[in-house]
Amino acid sequence: MQNPLPENVYLKRTREKETPIRGNYFRDQTAIIHSMPFRRLKHKTQVFFAPENDHVCTRIEHVMHVATIAKSICLGLNQYDWNLDTDMAFAIGLGHDLGHAPFGHEGELFLNKRLGGGNSFIHEVNSYRIVEYLANNGKGLNLTYGVKDGIISHNGESFEQYLVPDNEVKELDIIHDRKVKPSSYEGCITRFSDKIAYLGRDVEDGITAKFIKRQDIPEQVRKSLGESNSQIIDTLVHDVINNSKSGNKLGFSDDLFEVIKLLKNFNYERIYHNPKKDRNRIVAGKIIYALFDYLLVLFEKYERGYDSYGKLELKFEKDFGTYLESMHDFYLSEENPEIIITDFIAGMTDSYSMDCMAQISFPTTYFR
Repeated sequence: MQNPLPENVYLKRTREKETPIRGNYFRDQTAIIHSMPFRRLKHKTQVFFAPENDHVCTRIEHVMHVATIAKSICLGLNQYDWNLDTDMAFAIGLGHDLGHAPFGHEGELFLNKRLGGGNSFIHEVNSYRIVEYLANNGKGLNLTYGVKDGIISHNGESFEQYLVPDNEVKELDIIHDRKVKPSSYEGCITRFSDKIAYLGRDVEDGITAKFIKRQDIPEQVRKSLGESNSQIIDTLVHDVINNSKSGNKLGFSDDLFEVIKLLKNFNYERIYHNPKKDRNRIVAGKIIYALFDYLLVLFEKYERGYDSYGKLELKFEKDFGTYLESMHDFYLSEENPEIIITDFIAGMTDSYSMDCMAQISFPTTYFR
């Protein structure tokens, strides 16, 4: 199976680069892995805020799951002459969630609301903004079009049974919603892999958090998909391969897609919208709003006077000044301070944002 666009389209970079000895898409993998935004994923929420239990999933574990699942599906379909690039799929998986705010989807919703709602802030678009512009002190990671397209098109909220790639070259800079589809089979596979990765894993964490018990999982889910994360992943990976191998579209079988929807609804009702999460959700909103308003006042006072930030009392304030100075060239033409502040807050980890909140909420102790 061939992708709908010419190969040179998928390989195109913003800045031309000789083909690396390790290959174009493997180079993209390493660029993502070595980036600061990727490193911070280890302290960003997947479902449960700032977990102290080392075995609860964080965002960095999730993206690794997505990357490996996507590669597995590609390898399986390649046995049926699909000719998929496993390195491309793996790179998309690694980079797809770089744009998540602290506190996961709740943080994303609060940032979006603070900016006016609609599609003011969605993590898919922000993931693209990071790899194309913000990472590497405003220089971006210079990834291939194929990987960037897969990242911005992964749509973590959509549950469709089938996907076929978009056959048009998209202007990625003007995308501001979740309506776009990937332009490659690898991108479509990664979009499916995102759901496969979190459906079962979130159940495991829900059990660890005592939100649910294993016997609460719907019987049809346990019977058709399995009771553990590994069983669910294995079942769904094989289903995508077996249901897609002889056609030109990717997707789940009719029977299992109904069970997937059942599991998704169970997760939303019993885990994602569990009343036990309400307090943390409220706290996350207070932190996002407080930091945003504080930084807005700070920026309006000092603007790009970097030395002034360095003379301030709080480490949080100094950090903001250091960030602004490191991004000087990139932000030189940016006239909207809310965009700058959004970039800074969205890049925070859960723990760092809570530390910043503590700094602006409690008096400084001088006698230690």
